[in-house]
Amino acid sequence: MSDTRRRVKVYTLNEDRQWDDRGTGHVSSTFVERLKGISLLVRAESDGSLLLESKISPNTAYQKQQDTLIVWSEADNYDLALSFQEKAGCDEIWEKICQVQGKDPAVDITQDPIDESEEERFEEIPETSHLVELPPCELGRLEEIADLVTSVLSSPIRREKLALALMSEGYIKKLLGLFRVCEDLDNREGLHHLYEIVRGVLFLNKAALFEVMFSDDCIMDVVGCLEYDPSLVQPKRHREFLTKTAKFKEVIPITDSELRQKIHQTYRVQYIQDIILPTPSVFEENFLSTLTSFIFFNKVEIVSMLQEDEKFLTEVFAQLTDEATDDSKRRELVNFVKEFCAFSQTLQPQNRDAFFKTLANLGILPALEIVMGMDDLQVRAAATDIFSYLVEFSPSMVREFVMQEPQQTDDDVLLINVVIKQMICDSDPELGGAVQLMGLLRTLIDPENMLASTNKTEKTEFLSFFYKYCMHVLTAPLLANTAHDKSSKDVQEGSTKINPVCPDNFQTAQLLALILELLTFCVEHHTYHIKTYIMNKDLLRRVLVLMNSKHTFLALCALRFMRRIIGLKDEYYNRYIIKGNLFEPVINALLDNGTRYNLLNSAIIELFEFIKVEDIKSLIAHIVDNFYKALESIEYVQTFKGLKGRYEQEKDRQSQRLNRYRRDARSLDEDEELWFNDDDDDDDGEAVEKRMEDDFSDSYGKYMETALVGLVDYPDDEDEEEEDEEEEQSPRKRARLSS
Repeated sequence: MSDTRRRVKVYTLNEDRQWDDRGTGHVSSTFVERLKGISLLVRAESDGSLLLESKISPNTAYQKQQDTLIVWSEADNYDLALSFQEKAGCDEIWEKICQVQGKDPAVDITQDPIDESEEERFEEIPETSHLVELPPCELGRLEEIADLVTSVLSSPIRREKLALALMSEGYIKKLLGLFRVCEDLDNREGLHHLYEIVRGVLFLNKAALFEVMFSDDCIMDVVGCLEYDPSLVQPKRHREFLTKTAKFKEVIPITDSELRQKIHQTYRVQYIQDIILPTPSVFEENFLSTLTSFIFFNKVEIVSMLQEDEKFLTEVFAQLTDEATDDSKRRELVNFVKEFCAFSQTLQPQNRDAFFKTLANLGILPALEIVMGMDDLQVRAAATDIFSYLVEFSPSMVREFVMQEPQQTDDDVLLINVVIKQMICDSDPELGGAVQLMGLLRTLIDPENMLASTNKTEKTEFLSFFYKYCMHVLTAPLLANTAHDKSSKDVQEGSTKINPVCPDNFQTAQLLALILELLTFCVEHHTYHIKTYIMNKDLLRRVLVLMNSKHTFLALCALRFMRRIIGLKDEYYNRYIIKGNLFEPVINALLDNGTRYNLLNSAIIELFEFIKVEDIKSLIAHIVDNFYKALESIEYVQTFKGLKGRYEQEKDRQSQRLNRYRRDARSLDEDEELWFNDDDDDDDGEAVEKRMEDDFSDSYGKYMETALVGLVDYPDDEDEEEEDEEEEQSPRKRARLSS
């Protein structure tokens, strides 16, 4: 059986100053011939591979923290840490490091990097001055102590010596005793000095000092010292907040006293770092790196201890889903799970995987399905945050769960439908929650993150499920706000006479814009499923009703939806658009916009320019046949003239082909000769067409440089500019098309 004393986790510090877990193994110290020295070796417990091989350098500063951590830097910006399972193992390796470097194992740091000038200064100091001489811990010497602590912060060597002195004499507890005396006497001057002293001791950045300062019997006095900032007129009341306002709620009683103490300590230390201490300056930003590490490893330990207590977590989820649980209790349970998930973000990927798999096995998703459908806004918000952690961790896990639901439940309570309804019913005027939920839905229906398994069924199965059970819930607000006027008997097939958008308020417009954004994503990524849905529900016609909205951003969303459909260049879609006469609302919007050169104008023209440049013949013929009379007066761009040109060109080619078949029958030789001649003619025709396309492309390039950027000037020939000057007095709006 492996020696648990030497069991360690290897960590490296990444560019974001976060610790990355490199694996778990067993450490040893041995001479490595290749490195020419005693080295630390860590072999993985899973397969025996080498996780770490590091020579103990005589000049490297090793630091011991929290009794079970050894931290050091091997090169610029490359920090390493060994986290031991047991204190005894940490002590053994620490003694070996100190032995190689000729240091006393009682120290918590072997040495600090210093510059040459500082080395030269300290070479002159006799070895007898191993420790900084601390003044007696008395009320009358507080100013002297504060000056000493402040003065050493700029020197790594003196910081180390002061830390050793503070530890060796039990000085911290003596100082905190003086704090209680000063507070009883209301000695403000002494309290201000103690603020400077305690702040300076924190900036010494020594884990051994933190262990003393953050212990149960000291931490509240440390917080008390930090209340008396000399720059403040009145002291802050941090202790009052921590003891009275901030309540530790045990949603399920925690029987492990060590775990409870660790949770209290972590919360209070985090409060000191985030709330009490001022934001460090550029010169102080590394002074609290050990404090950050202290909090980080505490959180890792808390998550690990809770995760291992299966009885505790089982009880949490049992109460969360129990109908008998009262609302306030359920709110506390949901908030606990949310904080638990937030803490898990400190874990490394493989540990986070195990964490979320544990939650999945305990029934986190069925629990969320229940709480997300509750009326309590706080509960729903917390549940949404938990759901976002799960979707971010594994969309496939969520998809697998929801696809099993139809066999067990009604459509109305499916998890995805609960999410969609919460998005639709968001009471926030700015729809902050709806935006978050829309992003989660987008992640779930994105084929890019669907697993490419051997049978490749996840994409097909999930999309079939989504369109069968969920799509009607997503599109319900859109269809409800664009309903046909069924009372009008004169509405013919293909007509676009539809009621105005109702209601057309800002919040409804924002919601419809979000839904359209998701539907546009579906058009781009789902092909078959969304195509079938659009045609069966006549969805594009309903979407184009939103071109009438007074909110331009919503009209642009509707236009973008149509633009994505046309961008696919799919003849099924093209025939659907032609049969339904679905360009009419777009052209009416262009004509209603008049001579205003705005974003709506540019977006509509870009749609027609795309059709022209891509030479989508069926759409070109439909537009010219049905709408050219209304569009021919628009001459500030060449788009519509270009469409007419393409149309005439194609018409001529069709006429030539028709005439070819109507000619009198000739001999086979003559037919063959004519065939080759016709091919030559076709080549000539194609060359002419190519030149025309080039001309149109040039015109389009110039248009895009001006119309879509400047939105004011359109380069045409001189004659057209003169015509524009004559028509400056024309009315703002043109006549709409009649249906």
